[in-house]
Amino acid sequence: MKKSLSATGLVYSTDAGRMCPGCRQPASACVCRLAKALPKSDGVARVSRSTKGRGGKTVTLVTGLALGEPALVQLGKQLKAACGSGGTVKDGVIEVQGDHCEQVMLALAKQGFAAKRAGG
Repeated sequence: MKKSLSATGLVYSTDAGRMCPGCRQPASACVCRLAKALPKSDGVARVSRSTKGRGGKTVTLVTGLALGEPALVQLGKQLKAACGSGGTVKDGVIEVQGDHCEQVMLALAKQGFAAKRAGG
């Protein structure tokens, strides 16, 4: 006997766009990403410089911030504007293109975050 697709709960639809596999809601209204707990942090933002996996290009990384995803994206936007460069927020890490460690640490201090230089 053949199993029908409706019995598994998977239905193809294009009106909602991309669907979250966890809660099966549209990605814009996903409830499971809002339920994620904040990462544990000691309250110190660590600023480092990295070139690994980026074709030799330097990026400044900010880790250790116990902020939710929307707040982290907003802070990333402010840091990129302070440095005058691009970047992104991935998996709780703010990446700013270029070597801007000192500028990022000053901007974090102005925002009230304790910042520490990490790495070499």
